[in-house]
Amino acid sequence: MQKVFDNTPDTRQAPGETLSLALELLSRASITPDDAGCQTLIAERLTRMGFHLEWMDQGEVRNLWAVRGQTGPTLVLAGHTDVVPTGPEHLWQTPPFSPRIDEHGYLRGRGAADMKGSLAAMVTAVERFVTAHPERPGRIAFLLTSDEEGPARDGTRAVVEILRARNEPIDYCIVGEPSSEARFGDVIKNGRRGSLNGVMRIQGTQGHVAYPQLARNPIHQAMPALDALVSEHWDSGNEFFPPTSLQISNIHGGTGANNVIPGELEVTFNLRFSTEVTAQALQARIEALLDAHGLDRHIDWQLSGEPFMTEPGELTEAVSAALCEITGATPRLSTGGGTSDARFIATLGPQTIEFGPRNATIHQRDERILATDLDLMSQALESTLDRLLR
Repeated sequence: MQKVFDNTPDTRQAPGETLSLALELLSRASITPDDAGCQTLIAERLTRMGFHLEWMDQGEVRNLWAVRGQTGPTLVLAGHTDVVPTGPEHLWQTPPFSPRIDEHGYLRGRGAADMKGSLAAMVTAVERFVTAHPERPGRIAFLLTSDEEGPARDGTRAVVEILRARNEPIDYCIVGEPSSEARFGDVIKNGRRGSLNGVMRIQGTQGHVAYPQLARNPIHQAMPALDALVSEHWDSGNEFFPPTSLQISNIHGGTGANNVIPGELEVTFNLRFSTEVTAQALQARIEALLDAHGLDRHIDWQLSGEPFMTEPGELTEAVSAALCEITGATPRLSTGGGTSDARFIATLGPQTIEFGPRNATIHQRDERILATDLDLMSQALESTLDRLLR
C-alpha cells in the first residue's frame, strides 16, 4: 500500500534557535550538487554578524568562504549542505524533506545527522559568541560546499586550492561530520585513514567450457592472486591508526551464458591505509604481488585521499574540555570511519578535527538524531570558540 504522508509541521514544542535553523535547512531538498538555497540562508545570518562573504562556485557546485575578523588565530567551521539521495520516499516513516520531531524527541529528516544539524549548531554558536565578545581577537571562517556527498572535486577541494594559492592562514578547523557513536560527544575524529581504489582488469581467452584447453580462464588465474592480496599484512598500524585493510568490493566476469569461459575479469578493491604507508608504496607492492602470479592485467588507480592526523594539542584539548564541561564525560580520539572533506583542509596545515552528532543513521532511511543534541553541540562549539580565540 502506498504510504500517505502528513506534511503538517510538528508543533508540539516550540523549537529553540538551533533547532529552528536546522528545520529550515532540512526542509530543502539539497541532493548533491544542488544546494537548494541552504548556503544563502546561512549567508544572510553571517552577513548580519559582519562576515565578509566570497562565493567560490564551480559549475553546479555552490561554495562559500566567509570570514569575520582581521587578526589573531583563525578557526574554520567547515561542512556541506548537500545530502545523499533518499531512495524510495514511501519507505520512510516520515517525509525526508518535511522534518519533524517525533514522540521520542528525535529530529527526523535527510541530513539531520549528515550534516545540516551540525551547520545549524555552528551558526548559532557563532551568533552567541560574537554577541557576547564582539571585540574578541581572532578570525572565524565558514567553509561550506554542496559537493561533499558526490564527486568532491568542485567543492572543498577546489576552495582549498584557492586558499592555498593566496596563502590564507588557518590555525584550526572543525568539520561538522557526525563523529559521535553511542552518545553525543563521546568521539572526536582527529584523523582519517587514506583511501586508495583500484579497478583491475585481468585478461584471459574466451572459449567453450567443454574445451578448456583452448581457452584461458581469468577467474581461475585470479583466485590465487586475490587470496594473496586479502591475506597480505600491509602494516601494523600505530597509536592512532588500525592496520591497513584491503577489501574487494566487486568481481565481474562472464557473458551471462553458463557454457562460456570469460575472456576478462574485472575486480574492484579499496585500501584504507594508515600513516605507516603511502599510496605509492601500496601500489608498488600490489603490482609486484600480481607480477609474481603472472597475471595479464591492467589496474586503474584512484587516490580518494591521503591519511591525515592531528596530534593532541590546543584544538583537541579545547573541544574535549568543552564536551566534558557540557556532557560530564571526556571524548575519545579516533581515526576510524570513512573519508570526509577534512582530508583536503588538513593539507593546508591546520589542526583539523571532525566533531558532530551521532552517526548511527547516516545515509539510511529515517535519518534522525536527538533534537536536544543540537543544543549541546552548539554550546560545545561556543565554549570551544571562547577557549581558542583569546
